[in-house]
Amino acid sequence: MKISAIIPAYNSQDYILDAIHSIQNQTHPVDEIIVIDDGSTDNTQQTLENQTSGIKYIKQKNQGPSAARNTGIKAAQGDWIAFLDADDQWTPNKIEKQLIALKHSPELHLIAGDMQEIDINNELITQSVLAKHKQLKQFQSNQSLPIRNALAELVNKNFIPTGTVLAKRSTLIEAGLFNAAIHFGEDLELWAKIASKHAITCLPEILMLRRLHGQNATTSTMPMLRDLVKVMQSIRQYSNDILVTQNINADKLVANAWANLGYGYFMNEDYQQAKSAFRNSLKEKLNKRALTYFIACFLPQKTIKIMRKIKQSLTTGQT
Repeated sequence: MKISAIIPAYNSQDYILDAIHSIQNQTHPVDEIIVIDDGSTDNTQQTLENQTSGIKYIKQKNQGPSAARNTGIKAAQGDWIAFLDADDQWTPNKIEKQLIALKHSPELHLIAGDMQEIDINNELITQSVLAKHKQLKQFQSNQSLPIRNALAELVNKNFIPTGTVLAKRSTLIEAGLFNAAIHFGEDLELWAKIASKHAITCLPEILMLRRLHGQNATTSTMPMLRDLVKVMQSIRQYSNDILVTQNINADKLVANAWANLGYGYFMNEDYQQAKSAFRNSLKEKLNKRALTYFIACFLPQKTIKIMRKIKQSLTTGQT
């Protein structure tokens, strides 16, 4: 069994050595480290020049992290792939813990885990992201075994941080790799494709430190909502039969994604786009939320603003 660690890097001169050192310092070593420089314009390449031992460096035109990871997967010699973003770090026994889980459950094709969040000075912000999302107890009770109805769990809430993943290379290729045309949620799409056919698990242990800073904060809400519609449509197309067996209505997933997009447009006072999104939601599956806001889009803007103020005051009063 050989493990390849893949690091997509874009203007990562400040943090990439920390990422590499966290891989090199594993209690169970990986077999190769591949850095995909995704068109950096800073000194990322120069920073790596003295780190050539055991590192394969590939530079490509800027195409985004998904395309960079795909390049790494294709170039990898390992039969298992691990990911780490250039500004994050693994905990020292990350790989060791995952291999223990694999030994206990050899049917696994993907093993993820919990993570902490740190700031630019390595100060702890979040002790456990799984606990933050009220998922930690669930995975603690699972005891690192294959997750039952994993696909249903994923579409309810993506519990897999990409930087914690250890997955079979052949399985990633079988699932079509990361969709480079999607910039938000492309990881969920890939994990869902894998979970629809293979056993996966999530360890209730900290495997990664995710660094929060201005450059990796998600501020593009509308592009994210638009991409999540594409993600849910893709999951429905690829995994509908499995979703049915796990008591998930795929049409409802897509309808909810359209409704969330419509609500985003509505809050931005783009009522024409909101109407279109809510209409698409209702075409997928009749739902009260989309219908209510679809009707509201036809009201005079002055009336809508009054209603929004009333709703805001009621919400504030409840808190």
